[in-house]
Amino acid sequence: MTFPSRFVNVSEARARFGDRVDRLGAFLTRVDPLADAVVADLERAHGGWRVFDEATRHGIASTPGAPDSFHALFEAVARVPLWVDWPTVDRGGEVLLRAGPLGGLVLGLKSLVLGYAAPGGNKPLVWSGRLKEQAPRRLNETARFVQATITPGAMHPGREGWQITLKVRLIHARVRRMILETGRWDAARWCAPASQHDHAGTSLLFSIIVLQGLRQLGVRITPEDAEAYMQLWRWSGWLVGVDPELLPASEAEALRLGELIAATQGPPDDDSRALTRALLDAPLTAARTPREEANARRIRSFSCGMARELLGDPMATALGVPSTTWRYMAPLVRRLVSSVELVRETVPFGDVPAVWAGTRYWERVVEVGLAGAMAEFGLPQGLATAA
Repeated sequence: MTFPSRFVNVSEARARFGDRVDRLGAFLTRVDPLADAVVADLERAHGGWRVFDEATRHGIASTPGAPDSFHALFEAVARVPLWVDWPTVDRGGEVLLRAGPLGGLVLGLKSLVLGYAAPGGNKPLVWSGRLKEQAPRRLNETARFVQATITPGAMHPGREGWQITLKVRLIHARVRRMILETGRWDAARWCAPASQHDHAGTSLLFSIIVLQGLRQLGVRITPEDAEAYMQLWRWSGWLVGVDPELLPASEAEALRLGELIAATQGPPDDDSRALTRALLDAPLTAARTPREEANARRIRSFSCGMARELLGDPMATALGVPSTTWRYMAPLVRRLVSSVELVRETVPFGDVPAVWAGTRYWERVVEVGLAGAMAEFGLPQGLATAA
């Protein structure tokens, strides 16, 4: 079997993982036919995005005359797998809500950055310009997506998190279509843009990588809560179009899949470093006054220090993350968080105020980040000029 050149160290990986390497590699060329068909029809029909939005809000039956591709997609997502248990899904969201600002820290400085580190998986993001050229807005939309996902009840069919997840699925398909239409995409090198392989890796960034990062900062997560959190993102992955074979059913499965993906992934490249720099510079990009700029520089220094702690020095150095004195505050942060967590576990109903505070935190992040506007999650209209 021949794989794209981005799929590296294949012989070494086979010696460790056997034929699972070849089974994983097959997903480098697989995409999301249901979403691709919808996007093709959206481009042909005037007002198609409005019709799709209406269908997410009120059901496909509310949109007479919708293309067959719409019906096929909504029929697929209408079937809730047997393993989805709503109380467990909501409990999974509470894991991140209880973490409050620590959750935002891990998502921004570990999960997203590790996504940029993948030299194959980061290419659609580079071509679309969805971070490098529009970093603050896109990061805030990611925060909105996460907030909607972890809000209790929001991932039920027809609810807000469910709606946003389907729109994100179409955004992926739209970017893939635009990239292929340029005729300049090197499939022999990079495989299919936004492939199933890369979607699986992204799902792990929001699930197992977040659990690892929270534990690094001293957050105590029980096996039951970890299982619930994994189930939440398994359901999110199902909705966003990840192949069921690539959706881990447990933390242990996620760890094994992550190790397999890492074994065949090359080191960070120049795009990885550019994307990481854009993320770290986002507060400076958004600053409008000297006071805001001074505060943004302090935030950037803190972010660099915590990123090195969460990523580890080898990966942080490969990504060009500078070292700051904040790195040496990480052990103090960990001890403080561990002490607070111990109190939370011993006080009756200690989770309640933590979840309430976390809910307010995510609401404030979205409110401030989007300046009172709602994240549009509309289809991108063009690629980055440098692509």
